Amino acid sequence: MPETSQLLQGPRFLDRRSPPNIVTLILLASVSGLALNIFLPSLPNMTAHFDTEYGLMQMAVAFYLGMNAVLQLIIGPISDRYGRRPILLGGLVIFLLATLGCIWATNVWMFLLFRMLQAVIVVTMALSRAAIRDMVPEREAASMIGYVTMGMAVAPMVGPAIGGSLDAIFGWQASFWALFLLGAVVLALTWADFGETAPRKPGGFAAQLRDSPELFRSPRFWGYAGTLGFASGAFFAYLGGGPYVGDQVFGMDPATFGIYFGAPAVGYFIGNFISGRYSIRFGVNRMVLIGSVVCAAGITVNLMLFAVDLGTPLSFFGLMSLMGLGNGLVIPNATAGALSVRPHLAGTASGLSGALMIGLGAGLSALAGFILTLGLGTLPLLALMVVSAYAAIFTILYVIRRERILGVS
Repeated sequence: MPETSQLLQGPRFLDRRSPPNIVTLILLASVSGLALNIFLPSLPNMTAHFDTEYGLMQMAVAFYLGMNAVLQLIIGPISDRYGRRPILLGGLVIFLLATLGCIWATNVWMFLLFRMLQAVIVVTMALSRAAIRDMVPEREAASMIGYVTMGMAVAPMVGPAIGGSLDAIFGWQASFWALFLLGAVVLALTWADFGETAPRKPGGFAAQLRDSPELFRSPRFWGYAGTLGFASGAFFAYLGGGPYVGDQVFGMDPATFGIYFGAPAVGYFIGNFISGRYSIRFGVNRMVLIGSVVCAAGITVNLMLFAVDLGTPLSFFGLMSLMGLGNGLVIPNATAGALSVRPHLAGTASGLSGALMIGLGAGLSALAGFILTLGLGTLPLLALMVVSAYAAIFTILYVIRRERILGVS
């Protein structure tokens, strides 16, 4: 185990006695994002291969997200007690084995089981963020998380295109072989470069659980976590309702819809770049508030245009780029804030806030699909997104008020 003095010297690439290089952190975050959606274009071929229903095959996404949220609740506290490095390495090994299970599955239920096990890759997203907070103070953490999540934004943008091409040439298993190869590369890089940033603590896991209520009792942590959940919840609602709007309301063909649908990812990428560049200068809370307002403003203008019957497909999807931009400002900074409330519990905070974000997002995504009806067009979806976006503004204002008037706690 490296000494603390060694860690303070700063990252040295491919030296596992020093903290991880930012390239390693970006790849760790990216493999998690790619695992979510690279195989989506293959769902029809996978349905035929396993001789099952398309709706059941879609559970490969829902089950994955559910397991993803549950695992984050466990991974964080374990890494706070036993360190980031062994949990990362173990998670990557399990991911590789689960990916082989997906490739060699003989029926849909076996595939879904191994797909749920693949969700352990969330360890790379949760602990790359926690490691950043271990290494640097809050404002610098927000900046680094911004740059790291730029990679996380690119992976889902290009993932379906890569997966679709691989499927067309080699078949649906090719996407999972690509995940296996990438996972193996990231495992080797993590082994060689990721020096421990949170050395093992005495007392065992029971002692860690006894420390956790200190985080749970912090209103400021829940304020940051709530802002994360509501800001990203608007995006998850878009994921749940956007395909319906594109197909049933605007009558778009799949190729055209695919181009328009990616508008928020472009905004998110830009927002992450801005966070990386300016979070140190302006501070976490100001960046989160600006991002929440930008997100809410874009959706509000969108709703107003359709309420007066002036909305178009271009305005609907184009204004979603502002939602993505806002999220690119909110997520790195609110994450850094949540991890900084109790720095010695950064892993627990990363897991809990991530689970809340995904859990709330999944609920809003399902609700968006439920409330949409052809007669009301885009209005139900936009109204739901507006409520979620303004809730994010409320929660960050609550955090700011506690810091300014009541003191930090």
